[in-house]
Amino acid sequence: MKLGLHIPNFTFPGGTAALGGDLARIVETADEGGFDRISVMDHVWQISNQGPPELEMLEAYTTLGFIAAHTSRAKLLTLVTGVVYRAPALVAKMVTTLDVLSAGRAWLGIGAAWNAEESEGLGLFFPAVSERFERLEEALQICLQMWSDAEGAYAGRHYQLGRTLNSPQSLQSPHPPILIGGSGERKTLRLVAKYAQACNLFGGSDIPHKLQVLREHCGREGRDYEEIEKTAGYRFDVGDRGENVQRTIDELGELAALGISVGHGSVKDIGAFAQLEVICAEVLPAVAKL
Repeated sequence: MKLGLHIPNFTFPGGTAALGGDLARIVETADEGGFDRISVMDHVWQISNQGPPELEMLEAYTTLGFIAAHTSRAKLLTLVTGVVYRAPALVAKMVTTLDVLSAGRAWLGIGAAWNAEESEGLGLFFPAVSERFERLEEALQICLQMWSDAEGAYAGRHYQLGRTLNSPQSLQSPHPPILIGGSGERKTLRLVAKYAQACNLFGGSDIPHKLQVLREHCGREGRDYEEIEKTAGYRFDVGDRGENVQRTIDELGELAALGISVGHGSVKDIGAFAQLEVICAEVLPAVAKL
């Protein structure tokens, strides 16, 4: 099993003035310690399960560029890009740029978006959920076309492009891997089966059912279920003195037994660094054997 570090909170003990240095140290520690990937949210206000909207939140792709400069091996992605926040061709260009400048470590994490509050507050485009899913599928098609040899037009219901030129192309071939976030059975998992290299599910007892739904969608799409990487959210809390290390290893083992190959989530009190260092020293070597 591999582990991913998700950084959803930028309220660190040193405050805003020290945020850049603290974030650099966090991602350097995770990269050197063996985390397979590092992600950030695509939000402009803090979300409710992390705290009030007034807490610090950094724009995702600017932050990933900063993280790329402070790491050398971890894959880099959003968990996940809100499809309606940027034009799809611009997303493809941004991920391509990240891939080139990080020596081939970028992923496209993408989803249908959900936070109406921040969109209304800042005047971001936020149509109804049915339209967001339509736009998500068109965005996936546009990104794949831009990462191909085709440079022709694209004509969809919501997006029209005159020429899908993308130069330079990504270093990864045929393109940066695509991860679609969410567990929706009718739409999201169908899009995973049709377009993605990975899914990200919410951890929980319904994972076997969700994976069975994904398997069924793969059958209908003529897709090999086994080639899709299964990742799941997990909150790391090894305890202030490492007292929960074995429990953490056991819980990740349970996820692995369900078919999850990447446990990807946030670390409690990451700004204090102690728990992150324990995870790198004790949890990562143990779960690598799962």
